[in-house]
Amino acid sequence: MRQRGARLAFLLLAVAALPLAKAAPISVQDALGRTVTLEAPARRIVALAPHIVENLFSAGAGDRLVGAVSYSDYPAAAQALPRVGSFNAFSLERIISARPDLILMWGSGNGPGALATLERLDIPVYVSEPRQLADIPDSIRRLGQLAGTGQQSEAEARRLERGFAELSGRYRQQAPLTVFYQVWHEPLQTINGNHLISQVISLCGGRNSFADAATLAPRINLESLLARDPDVIVVGAGGEARQAWLKHWRRFPALRAVAGGAVLAVDPDYLQRPTARVLQGARELCAQLDRLRQSQSASPSADLFELSSSPLKNSPILRPASSGLMSSMFSN
Repeated sequence: MRQRGARLAFLLLAVAALPLAKAAPISVQDALGRTVTLEAPARRIVALAPHIVENLFSAGAGDRLVGAVSYSDYPAAAQALPRVGSFNAFSLERIISARPDLILMWGSGNGPGALATLERLDIPVYVSEPRQLADIPDSIRRLGQLAGTGQQSEAEARRLERGFAELSGRYRQQAPLTVFYQVWHEPLQTINGNHLISQVISLCGGRNSFADAATLAPRINLESLLARDPDVIVVGAGGEARQAWLKHWRRFPALRAVAGGAVLAVDPDYLQRPTARVLQGARELCAQLDRLRQSQSASPSADLFELSSSPLKNSPILRPASSGLMSSMFSN
C-alpha cells in the first residue's frame, strides 16, 4: 500500500514538472483579407473607431480596451476609456504608451497610409470595415475570436443574424414604399443602393429612391428629389437637429411624403454606425413603414410624425465638430 502511494506521488510530481502545453496561435482574416495572427488572446486593445469600440463590447471584450478615439460614447463604459486622438488624427505616442497587444483600425476611416504607419509599430493590426448587414455579426464574431471571448461573441452574432432574418421574412415582401433617407441637410445628402442603410430599407420592404446614384453618399438638389417624389422621407437626425430637420420639410407640401405625413426621424447612431444597434434601428424603421402601409387607405394627414416611441428620441446627433467622421462614414 505504501509502495503504491509512493508511486502515485512520484507520478503526480512528474506530471507537474512537465512543461505546460502552449496554446495554439489565433489566426483571423480581416476586412482586407489579411491574416492577423496572435500568439494568445488579446488582453490590451486599442480601437481607432467608435463602431469598433461598440462592437468589441458586443463581443464581450470591452474590458480589454486600453485606448479609443473621440466619439466612442457607447456603451456608457466606453466614455471613460483613455483617448488616443480622433479617428483620423490619432497619436502614435499615445498608442505606444497604452502598450497594446492588438490595434483595431477602421479601413476607410483612419486615412490613407494609416495601416502602413501602424504596422511599423510592430504590433498586430486588424482592419475592420463592416459595409453589409451580414458584416456586423461577422465582425463581432471575429473580434471575439481575437480577444478569446468566442462564446459571447458567437451568441451575439447569432442573435443579430436571427433578428435580421426575422425582419426580412416579415417585411421584405410587403407592398413596397419608396424611401428617401436624409443623411445631411446642407448640402442635402442621401445614400445609394450599396450603403448599409439602403439594405435596412430593403429589409423593411422599402425601395431607396436614390439606389441608382453613382456614389455611396451623393449630394442631391431639391429638384431631383421632387422629380422622384418618394412615399417616405426618413431623417437621420437626433437631438436638437431632429425637430429642425422635420420642420424644414413642412416648406415642401408638394412632396408626396410631406402631404401624406410620412416624414420620419431615426437616431443616426442606430443606423449610421455598423454595430449591433442597427438591429434595433431596423426594427423601429420597419414598424413605422408598416404603419404607413396600413394607413394608406385612410385620409392623409398633414402632420409630420416620427419614431416617438423610441428610447433614443433625445440621443445626441453627431454635431458639426464631427463632420469629418460623418464624411468618412459615407465615403466610398
